[in-house]
Amino acid sequence: MDLSNFSRMDPHLLVGLVNTELRNHCDSLDDLVKKHGIEEQELVGRLAEADYLYQAGQNQFR
Repeated sequence: MDLSNFSRMDPHLLVGLVNTELRNHCDSLDDLVKKHGIEEQELVGRLAEADYLYQAGQNQFR
């Protein structure tokens, strides 16, 4: 999955892609951003614009 253009994606589509990646391939948000070479604060900020916050206990954005 290519998340390099996440800043231009619709956040409601992005959250589904990110949560799928977290569920299937990454143990944590830190793992996801390292795997895809993206900035954590930028991703978190983009999803926060649509009121999605990372829940570490569930390893997903809600």
